[in-house]
Amino acid sequence: MFEVYIHVPFCLRRCGYCDFNTYTATDLGAGASRGNYANMVIREMKLTKQWQLDHGIEEPPVSTVFFGGGTPTILAARDLVAMLDAVRKIWSIAPDAEITTEANPDTVNEYYINELAAGGFTRVSFGMQSAVPHVLKTLDRTHTPANVAVGVNAANKAGLRSSVDLIYGAPGESLDDWRTSVTTAIDLGVNHISAYALTVEPTTKMGRQIAAGTLPKPNDDDEAAKYEIADDLFAAAGLEWYEVSNWARPGYESQHNLGYWRNVDWAGLGPGAHSHYNAVTEADHPQSASLTAPAGGGCPADAGLGVVSVSHGLRSWDIAHPRLWGTAINENRVPWADSETITPEENLEELIMLGLRLHEGLDLDRINRAINDAGMSSTPQTLRNVSLDQLAPMVSEGLITVSDNHRVVPTRRGRLLNDSVIEQFFDFVGV
Repeated sequence: MFEVYIHVPFCLRRCGYCDFNTYTATDLGAGASRGNYANMVIREMKLTKQWQLDHGIEEPPVSTVFFGGGTPTILAARDLVAMLDAVRKIWSIAPDAEITTEANPDTVNEYYINELAAGGFTRVSFGMQSAVPHVLKTLDRTHTPANVAVGVNAANKAGLRSSVDLIYGAPGESLDDWRTSVTTAIDLGVNHISAYALTVEPTTKMGRQIAAGTLPKPNDDDEAAKYEIADDLFAAAGLEWYEVSNWARPGYESQHNLGYWRNVDWAGLGPGAHSHYNAVTEADHPQSASLTAPAGGGCPADAGLGVVSVSHGLRSWDIAHPRLWGTAINENRVPWADSETITPEENLEELIMLGLRLHEGLDLDRINRAINDAGMSSTPQTLRNVSLDQLAPMVSEGLITVSDNHRVVPTRRGRLLNDSVIEQFFDFVGV
């Protein structure tokens, strides 16, 4: 599978809890402005496609496209459609592809949604966060619960799937406040809901307020209680958890996010976006002997193949500041800040971390093959035989279940203690 993520770094205002790569200015220089942004991303697509060809990467048609931010819907709908059309032209898009944009309820209306639907979008993810006015105020959100309903209704009318995002653990949010938000989200009739625990970074406005004592710090026990409330209410409404922070009716899971958790290939476009490739051919070529970006960021678009020397996984990330990102594109360079080789051991760690977040579970046979690739075991059978015995304490503690086909699935307790489950599994396999 191959996915495309497009980051739109513009916002109307910066929320107090947000540490994403976002900006409120309309023009950040070097062509990175709201009005010209689609053109810049399309240019990056062409550079990225050439880089893929130069490094022996032939991807299948795109299975999902996801516009995130920031606020993608701060741009004109025609700009989002233009970028989607470019993906279709440059890579091709599978007939049943999932095409999603995140949306701030303040920035869309029926006409906007209809233009997205006509342009090929299939799904909208609305940033709801809460249904309680004082919680929205604490989070610096400007929309109202009524705006969310208007957006969801418009999406339904246009034939698009809808999802809403919630955040729990905001300072001053009571358990009843959280129940109100969850039940309001369910009553919208959407088939997918994400619920994330508030994470406060010290450099954000909220982080500074908490450090100064003007806001209380989020409490782990409070967040655990709210997770259990959400899980119970979602389950009663027919929404099943399929990832630690995501619930959906069967068949409505986010295919794009599942791709991340299944460790597929994806190209990230836009300032700060990350890309991931499972197999990259690095060549003996003066400009491409190293896949690490040169000083100042950016990789030559014409770095071609010479004598093949090695094939490995790769992770890269775009230059974060839009002006510097735009400068690299204007100089005909893939706008990476840097990249790194994914070693077999790192790949194993990622498979464990991602698999233990999913309801489909961690495939022990796949882990077994990864261990062989990492040179950590001589026979595939060894992991399976030992793992089942050594996983028994985790089963008895109620952290995981192990199916007959050797899939390890976290229980609700295991989801709440996911970091601990992952650490124990790391100890077990020796990474």
